[in-house]
Amino acid sequence: MCGIIGYNGKQNAIPIVINGLKNLEYRGYDSAGIAYFLGNDFKIIKEKGRISSLEEILEDDEPTLCIGHTRWATHGKPSRINSHPHQVGDITIVHNGIIENYASLKEELMKEGYKFQSETDTEVAAAVIDSLYKKTKDKLLTLEKLNEVLKGSYALLILFKDEKDTIYALREGSPLIVASNETGNFVASDIPAILEYTKNYYLLEHGEIAIIKKDKVTFIKDKKEITKELLTFKFDISSAKKEGYPHYMLKEIHEQPEVIKNFIEHYLTNFNLIPDISKYEKIHIVACGSAYHAGLIGSFLIEEYGNMEVSTYVASEYRYKKNFLNEKTLVILISQSGETADTIASLRLAKEQKATTIGIVNVVGSTIAREVDEVIYINAGCEIAVATTKAYTLQVLTFSLIAYKLGLKKGIITKEKQKEIEEGYKLLPSEISKVLKVDYKKYAARIATKKNVFFIGRLIDYCICEEGSLKLKEISYIHSETYPAGELKHGTISLIEKNTPVIAVITDSKIAEKTISNIKEVKARGAYTLVVKRKDIPLHEDTFDDLIEVEGLSDLVLSIVTIIPLQMLAYEVANILGYDIDKPRNLAKSVTVE
Repeated sequence: MCGIIGYNGKQNAIPIVINGLKNLEYRGYDSAGIAYFLGNDFKIIKEKGRISSLEEILEDDEPTLCIGHTRWATHGKPSRINSHPHQVGDITIVHNGIIENYASLKEELMKEGYKFQSETDTEVAAAVIDSLYKKTKDKLLTLEKLNEVLKGSYALLILFKDEKDTIYALREGSPLIVASNETGNFVASDIPAILEYTKNYYLLEHGEIAIIKKDKVTFIKDKKEITKELLTFKFDISSAKKEGYPHYMLKEIHEQPEVIKNFIEHYLTNFNLIPDISKYEKIHIVACGSAYHAGLIGSFLIEEYGNMEVSTYVASEYRYKKNFLNEKTLVILISQSGETADTIASLRLAKEQKATTIGIVNVVGSTIAREVDEVIYINAGCEIAVATTKAYTLQVLTFSLIAYKLGLKKGIITKEKQKEIEEGYKLLPSEISKVLKVDYKKYAARIATKKNVFFIGRLIDYCICEEGSLKLKEISYIHSETYPAGELKHGTISLIEKNTPVIAVITDSKIAEKTISNIKEVKARGAYTLVVKRKDIPLHEDTFDDLIEVEGLSDLVLSIVTIIPLQMLAYEVANILGYDIDKPRNLAKSVTVE
């Protein structure tokens, strides 16, 4: 993995492919490369590092067919030789995903006489295609057999040396889209790669093959030509541009009042689109990363307002444990991209065991969106920065509305409480706007020089801290830990020394005094304490060094306002340190491998 684009048309393909790769940079990568035909052979140019390094070694060729790739290392360290594209014999490919059985395949191919230059599973996949094609002498038959041979997740663009006017595309797991305009045809791993050329696209399904010629695209499934629905990307191209902001992450943080306002208006007006989950006996929430943290908050809200027990799981663990699912179980799966590999595997496991599934996703037509029984789209628009912000808050807001509907259905929410809740939804965008106006640079300066940071909170505040800590780790590379505040004295407090940053969150008045006691414990040991709290919770000034307050809105939306200071804090720390905020090292936007 990580980014793929191909073009076959009337224009010089190299600048189109390079531009497409630049529009996929947000996905995270460590090398880049392109391949095209020059004369009777392939021309492959690739380089470790950024696309700018690749551009420095490009030549003045003007092919009308080209494929390109940005790699995020899985097999073998970042290097020119491990970069894509890979050529073996008469085949050149780029590849997203992981070939799980590459080691055994490599042994078999070496017995056939194949020699390998790289450490990658991708070169093995290229050799498999070359070997199969030599035996079958039929491209479609080769690609059909390929699905039987390769195990794992993959999206492939394939060039055959004896057919210089065609790109073959194949998907099994990792996403691919195909698009056209008046100049030619495109294939890519994500919509931003082609948005400057067209908003219309076809979504390649699992096991489908696309044959992409200069003036025609053909889709094949189970050896037959098929027709596909033409989809349209609904958001403006400006959603994929910085629009004057220094980083996509900062832009997306500041987009939150607007996208949240639109979300609330849409779903409160169409409340039937929020599912009624009252009939289920057991609820599981399954996700990865920030989506998992949104699920943790969701479990608190559903339990509090709906009086139902909820369990939240990391998808990569869930799929391998005993889950005791049945027809009375609801499994809610969260993924911004809708293509998260472990979450997809958990979804399929849940369906096998007859559980009902709901997906909370951003990308329309993604795998999770298509395979769940019911989907809720968060409609965040393009989220380019690897570290999620607006998608996360909309995921939390989705759970807020689910819990609200459940509380109403069960009669747990009184009319008086209902009025308070709806007022909270109404005020939420403006309260976020207020919090965004705080100067976070002064707090960030006290953290940016430290090697370790601790976040503490209790109950839902602990869940908020988990996300705040992850944001800091992702983009500033500062080691950060989150602990339930009451656990500090069971070992962790031994790590607190003079000026150790401890960030505490207090929004739950029921346990506020307990958390305040824990803050005093770390402050007594020399910690620098930054407290983010609800405005109406009393706190003596000798408890903290710095204080950020948020308005006391309904508990159903308060956690959304509270995460904003932590997002901004992480951003400002990383900005002080001069890091590549939108593309943090070693991370990818859409994790399509397990």
